[in-house]
Amino acid sequence: MTNLNYDVVIVGAGNAALCSAIAARESGASVLVLEKGPKKKRGGNSYFTDGAIRVAFDTLDDLRQVIPAMTDDMADQIVMPPYSAEKYREDFQRITQGQTDTTLSNTLIDNSLETMKWLHSHGLEFDLIYDNQSFVKDGKYHFWGGLVLKSVGRGIGLVNKLNDIATEMGVDVWYESAGTDLVQDADGKISGINVLRNGETETIGAQAVILACGSYEGSMKKRIAQMGEEWEKAILRGSEYNTGDGIDMAVAAGAVKYGDWKMGHAISTDANAPVVGDFEVPGDVFKKSSYPIGLIVNKEGKRFVDEGADYRNYTYAKYGREVLKQTDATAYHVFDGHVADLLRSEYREELCTKFESDTLEGLIDQMDIDKAAFAGTIHEYNLAVQDGDFNPQVLDGKRTVGLEVDKTNWANPISKPPFLAFPVTCGLTFAFGGVKATTGAEVVDAQDAPIPGLYAAGEMIGGLFFHNYPGGSGLASGAVFGKIAGANAGKYVG
Repeated sequence: MTNLNYDVVIVGAGNAALCSAIAARESGASVLVLEKGPKKKRGGNSYFTDGAIRVAFDTLDDLRQVIPAMTDDMADQIVMPPYSAEKYREDFQRITQGQTDTTLSNTLIDNSLETMKWLHSHGLEFDLIYDNQSFVKDGKYHFWGGLVLKSVGRGIGLVNKLNDIATEMGVDVWYESAGTDLVQDADGKISGINVLRNGETETIGAQAVILACGSYEGSMKKRIAQMGEEWEKAILRGSEYNTGDGIDMAVAAGAVKYGDWKMGHAISTDANAPVVGDFEVPGDVFKKSSYPIGLIVNKEGKRFVDEGADYRNYTYAKYGREVLKQTDATAYHVFDGHVADLLRSEYREELCTKFESDTLEGLIDQMDIDKAAFAGTIHEYNLAVQDGDFNPQVLDGKRTVGLEVDKTNWANPISKPPFLAFPVTCGLTFAFGGVKATTGAEVVDAQDAPIPGLYAAGEMIGGLFFHNYPGGSGLASGAVFGKIAGANAGKYVG
């Protein structure tokens, strides 16, 4: 029996869902957001991010449109290479090995900055990523890698501010309320959703439903079935509530699975991080992403990837899978005094697991590693390092030659104290598989026909990411397709 009616019901309460809610409410629709978890665990995977958002821009002035607090004097202290829409497209093609659905990724790219302007108009605050995406040289901040914009307050600030905006606009939010089934009329149109709340199931009438409740990585059963048994060893970086419910509901309503169902966003994270995302810990303080300027070695004391193959933003989401393949799903990030001052902020967190010594021998004694093999690896590596200028802002070509796995950029010898090692494991963020949707965020059936009244946003949409992931494009996708889904659902019910 239907107890309540809303124009639009949104399943999920992270970045994509809340952008959907704001856009739908902006159109005049009545909106209900369903959050499976309790209020203290709201926000899905968005809560655990650094708030980094990849947008296309040509000049610093483009970014200043969403950072009005930046003065001309501040701007004069910034060296900001452009990150054009064409470069964004090239990165998407390269990183996904040409498999991205370009209709979707182009929509994301072309709307990225405009969507941030829209969010800023509603009160969301942005800043540049000074700490992890720039370094100081000659008194100026030099940015690199294209990923330069973030929401203020990391993912926590993003989630809290989006909730404030939605609440002020009159969006209703129910916590500990899980969508279980979509309701369709005889013609297949969405007419409501069944919700498990307070131990009972009730039907909420709705003309449109937006599914924005993430992928299936929180379900160990689904993760192993889709990605392989080795993924049982990975820890979950984000929300324990992302268990594929939205995908299941959509498929039952006629949607088709789409995208890369074998892979996901998986990074190096502290070996002693919680096994699921801890909402009591502010942001994701456990990730470890400075390996391009250091080395990664396994317990056998051997390197197994080219740490300097590309900027961190283009390798971090796949190198976690390489760590998963190692003994005990464990490896070490190793650095020395050449780069100690350049390490990202997460290497200085109070909860960080770290080994440090003034000598390489002292460092080795602290590590659970084949000590002789590791010492040999460092010796061979140091001999193979070529001359050149080390420059973390560019692919500097400072490399090794003659190793089984050469390092092609940012190769400094490991020879200067302090010597540092950080044990890491594989942290799974989200799975790449989802449902098929149009550029208008409409969920489609096996005949590519939109299911009337059904939309998707965020990690629910498959086809964007294959094999790998350009850093910061997840929050960008959630915001872009969230806005599109909400606006189109509002038009549909209007």
